[in-house]
Amino acid sequence: MNTEEYEFFRRNGYLVLGQLFDDQETARLLAGFDRDREEWGGSMWRPLPSAYQTVNCDPLITWPAIEEIVRHPQILAAVEALLGGPSCLAEICLRHMDAHAGESWQHWHRDRPHWREHPLRTQYIHALIYLVDVDETTHCFSLSPEAADDPILDKEAQLERGGIIDLHGPAGSVVLFNLSVLHAATVRPTESERKSVQIYYGRRDQPPLSNHTAMPARLWRDHPDPEVRAFYSVLNPKSRALAAAFGAEQGPELG
Repeated sequence: MNTEEYEFFRRNGYLVLGQLFDDQETARLLAGFDRDREEWGGSMWRPLPSAYQTVNCDPLITWPAIEEIVRHPQILAAVEALLGGPSCLAEICLRHMDAHAGESWQHWHRDRPHWREHPLRTQYIHALIYLVDVDETTHCFSLSPEAADDPILDKEAQLERGGIIDLHGPAGSVVLFNLSVLHAATVRPTESERKSVQIYYGRRDQPPLSNHTAMPARLWRDHPDPEVRAFYSVLNPKSRALAAAFGAEQGPELG
């Protein structure tokens, strides 16, 4: 990451990395996404009404090849430059938005309070990967930019000060943003579906973000690469409970 990119994130709370996956890679990933929905839609996918989405937050179990995206070198390098330390996986969800015949709407929110001790006030970073083309005629992701030294405002005041940025891009595009920045899924009247992979990264010296994604023991205990084991080592209560239930509690993190 260069100085200009770091400064853009500091002034806005997000950064567009561009189209990191080419057409062939994206087609392969999209096929995996569709196969996951087809095979696991009745059990692992759940509705998220506040964002007009269905989600699967355990793709490490249902689609192990998703690790190709999770540990993509360019994404990880940018995340660690922004977080200022070794990163870990905090959560990952596959997200699907169906066609919509009604009015456009948004549910504005912040996922976490700002981490005031951090130079970018960023405790966790969300990587949004579009698997289909997203433009002004489709559903998209939107946020209200804010600088790391701006006063922290409530929803209405922040929208008035920062305005709204709609993030569009071709399939394979990647955007990083601070979870504490005000954001929303923008639901639009459209015949198009939105399909995305959304990955949450944290630092290894910080607590788990959520209790949604289970970390398989094959990654945090059994993987031959110690760096990969460390990356998946910040286990949430769900991961610990499943590890104990399946006899993995004697691993290096749970022993």
